[in-house]
This record gives sequence, structure tokens and C-alpha cells, in this order.
Amino acid sequence: MYAPGTALGGMAVSLGDVTFGLVDAAGVAWRVSAEDGLQGWDSPEVRSQLAERQGDHGSWAGPVYLGERPITLAGLIEAPDKARLDEAMEQLRAAAALTDTPLVVYESIPKRALVRRSGKVLTTYITDRQAKFSVLVTAADPRRYEVDEQSGDTRLPSTTGGLAFPVTFPVTFSGVTVAGEIRADNAGTFETRPVLVIDGPVNAPSVIAQYPNGSVRQLAYSQNLATGDQLVIDTDAHTVLLNGDVSRRRFLTAPAGWPTIPAKSSVLIQFRAAAYNANALLTARWRSAWM
Repeated sequence: MYAPGTALGGMAVSLGDVTFGLVDAAGVAWRVSAEDGLQGWDSPEVRSQLAERQGDHGSWAGPVYLGERPITLAGLIEAPDKARLDEAMEQLRAAAALTDTPLVVYESIPKRALVRRSGKVLTTYITDRQAKFSVLVTAADPRRYEVDEQSGDTRLPSTTGGLAFPVTFPVTFSGVTVAGEIRADNAGTFETRPVLVIDGPVNAPSVIAQYPNGSVRQLAYSQNLATGDQLVIDTDAHTVLLNGDVSRRRFLTAPAGWPTIPAKSSVLIQFRAAAYNANALLTARWRSAWM
């Protein structure tokens, strides 16, 4: 059989704690079929509406949105003996979980999606050491995200130090400026949506996304955060949670819409507040995204 850690060639994929295209620590070889072993990774479903033109050729095109992304994994399990084959099949059934589970495809830029089981896990014995499998999972979010999460943080804008009088030559400038902004880059081909975390104390904080064309989108929170308070703003789920479990969505306004990071572009995420506090902190987290 194979030595643990042996790469089997072809496509490498992981679902939860199962890695396909590799021999695991128990000597079990997990293979993904070459031709149809990973279906649905190329494109998600599409939602669109067309309304026929009355008395004319063609139709009126409505908005087009990406739907969910069903993904089928299929392949072969080879084990040193039947006991380890049975254990591997149980491991696969557990990996196709009913809750959000990372599915990673190791392309030149590894990408991932969060998936849940959406069909039967099919396993069929070929011999007492081999079995074929097929797993259907679905990503509610159709984007394929970069595996490595990016992040940045900033305090409120400030300038300290500088030129002190009386002046003694030679002059030394010791000013320190905090810009109060984070540059967020998206290397992918589809817009992505950051998670914004504000740590208090801070009065009426706001976050402004400034785009390369000069346009802005602002999120303004009307309440104050005390020392130890943390506000988490999810710009994809449109949720605003205080200290992990209390919704504060009604206190947040987004007059120009929720900020996103466009494909192949970047935004400046700026931190502002009604009054300066040196301990206030904004952290932004995001991943580059592909269609």
C-alpha cells in the first residue's frame, strides 16, 4: 500500500478534516476522480428574469444574481484493510456535516467555500479494501474565497509630537501621524465584503469606505461603546452584534449601501468618531473572492 503523506497526483481537495489526493496517517488513500470528481466548482447557479417585450422582438433583461453553489465530490477510497476502509467511510460521512464546513480546492491560489451537506453520502464497496464515494454539498454563498484571510487595523486619526518651541538647532521633527484608515485589496474577480470590528471606548463611531473613483459608502453607528465593548459589523450578512450576541442593527445606518471591495481593486476603510479616544480600534477582515 501507500506510505502516509504520499501525494497521489491529480486534484487535491479537502472537506473538513478529510484531504483528497493524499494518503492519510492511517495509510488510507483518498482519490478524486479525474474527469467528474469535482463538479460545481467551475460555476454556481444563476438567478435571472426576462420579461417578454409586447409587440416587439426579444425580452427585457432583469437583474442577474448568482445562486447557491452545489458541489459534488466523487472518487475512490483505498485502505490497507477492511477495518480501516470502514473507518474511512465513517470519517467521510462525518466530514459532510450539516453545519458550515470549509471545502478547499488547492489550485495555484488555494480557494475555499463554506458548505453543508445537501444530499446523501453515497459509498459503495468495490472490494474489502476499496470503495467508491459521491458526496453532495452546497455553498449558500457562491463566492470562492482565498484561503488566507487578510486583515488590518487602525486607531482614530491623530497627530502627536512635532516641532517643540523654543527651537534648538539642528531641528528634529518627531511628529507621529495615525491616518485612521486601512487599505483593503481584493485580488479576485468578484466583489468581496469585509467584516468590521470596532473596540471601545468610542463615541458614535463610523466607518467610511472610499473608492478609487472618489465615491464613498458610510456606516454610522449612533450609540457609544464603553471600554471592553466590541461591535462586529458583517457587511455580507448585514448584521451588527454587540459583544457577540446582542443585535444593534437598528442603530446602524448605511445611506449609500453596505460597503464592498470591488474585484481587482481596493478601498480605503476610514475610522471616524464623534470624539477622539486613543484606545478606540477598528479592525477589518476580508478575503479576495472569485466567481
